[in-house]
Amino acid sequence: MTSSRADVSTPVPLDVSYTDDPRVVKEATNEDYSTHIVPLTWRSGRLSLTMTWYALVSGMFYLVTAATLAVTVGTVNTLIGILLAVAVFGAVNYFFSSYAARTGLTVALISQRVFGYIGSVLAPLVLAATAIYYAVFEGSVIAHALHAYTGVLDIKVWYAISILSNVPMAIGGVRRWLDKFNGALLPLYWTGLMIVIILAVREYPPSGWLTHTPDITPDLGAPGWMYAFFVYMGVFVFMMYTIDFGRFGKPKDSRYHGVVTFGPVFYLFCYFVNGMIGIFLVLVANKAGAPTETAIGDTIVGLMGVWGLGVVWLTQSRINTANYYVASTNLEATVARLFHIRIPRVAALAIASLVTYLIMLTDVLSYVLTALAWQGAFVVGWVGIMLTHIVLHRQGDRDGLPEFRPGRVATIAPGAVVWLVSSLTGIMVLEFTGTFGTTWSSPLTFVLSIVLYLLALRVANSPVLRRGLDPRDEVDDIWETRVRCHRCDHSYIAAEMDRDPSAEGSPAICADCGGRSRTFRRAVLAEARASRGTSTPGGHARNRGGGTPDAEPAADGTAPTATSSVIS
Repeated sequence: MTSSRADVSTPVPLDVSYTDDPRVVKEATNEDYSTHIVPLTWRSGRLSLTMTWYALVSGMFYLVTAATLAVTVGTVNTLIGILLAVAVFGAVNYFFSSYAARTGLTVALISQRVFGYIGSVLAPLVLAATAIYYAVFEGSVIAHALHAYTGVLDIKVWYAISILSNVPMAIGGVRRWLDKFNGALLPLYWTGLMIVIILAVREYPPSGWLTHTPDITPDLGAPGWMYAFFVYMGVFVFMMYTIDFGRFGKPKDSRYHGVVTFGPVFYLFCYFVNGMIGIFLVLVANKAGAPTETAIGDTIVGLMGVWGLGVVWLTQSRINTANYYVASTNLEATVARLFHIRIPRVAALAIASLVTYLIMLTDVLSYVLTALAWQGAFVVGWVGIMLTHIVLHRQGDRDGLPEFRPGRVATIAPGAVVWLVSSLTGIMVLEFTGTFGTTWSSPLTFVLSIVLYLLALRVANSPVLRRGLDPRDEVDDIWETRVRCHRCDHSYIAAEMDRDPSAEGSPAICADCGGRSRTFRRAVLAEARASRGTSTPGGHARNRGGGTPDAEPAADGTAPTATSSVIS
């Protein structure tokens, strides 16, 4: 290919097909379309996706959070806050999971529309970092339980063992492994916790734990129940997780996944049931002074012995499959955008595990909680902006999709400025306003991000670049037609393909290659500048499959014949 700019009046015909590229399918076994839109043929069945996502239902974090809140504000206030969190998280993630299933996009790809080509790189970076920090916490529970029970080896060795026992389980993708592993272990998780409760009742007869109130109520700057709810806002990262997992859902299953998989049913188990168990174990075991992740793990091991070790490992390993998966896919996207190179997800997983281990070796508690609080401000800001954008742009920019392709979005979008301003404001409130900031920084960040984004939409120009040739206008169905990328030689669905004006004949280029190519980026910006002041070429295709892919491709892979001619 030559590097001279193409004559757009004579584009090369698209190289189209109507079945999945075998090479792409082979890669997807581990890659899971980490930097591409997920085609309908790679969507998961109902139960499969449910079991994959329910890896997140098991974590000491939920038990410890509820127990800590009960010690601080009392059991009743804690349960009210939890139920509010179940309602809010359930409603928002119903919405996000449906949107993810309809678009098939990752957090990184969706963010390109709202934050721009460069501005969007912060989203996968924040998500990867947050997932790694959670992996640090959950992995530490395994290591400390093994170290305390055996009394041998240095804790650093147990850190390594906990990571090495978890990471291999995250290598397989959502459809090939995570669903089966987590589905098989889910009944064992709940069975283990039920046995722990029975043993705790026998060892520590329960009394008054449901009505427990602290002897001294600290000054929290808000009613106890409201403070408890605000604490759960710090886990808004679940909204971003939902996007990355929800993209594997079939559009026809959106209602089911919105209620059961990602919605209120999940959070009822995740927050309420786990929370009740955590409160019960801490209060009846007379450990109300200082509940910690390791303390609850130690309690389980103390009650069950070696079987308790199994419960702890099972609990933490399940949730860490999700943490490492999210960390690796988003590290892959971050590296691709920052360094314009592609690394396999397995390599990204290795990097994530190494970073996790190095953090474990430090005085992690001295700074990780602060780091999580800062990242939480960025997560809450992202959720506020993205929620507002989706509500106002339900039908997308065209074809029912947001314009996520790297060659058709501005370098910096107004959303990026709003995100930085709202998040940094939240951090300033957190750091410099004492108790008020500790309690109110998250809700203030959330509200500020919504208000500022609404203002930005009124005064700023659209971040969608006006360009010419578009492969979507040249095919009959953007979801079933595959188009070959001239750079990687792989074929992806037309919904993500673009024309590359940096190559002779403006051949097709996929979203991943386009996002990593500097020459492509320079060429599309030049083309967009040249198109200013003119009407948008291309119009709309005759039938591109719409933007709501609610039907499966035919079993034999056939599709209507696509045209390769440009619609002028």
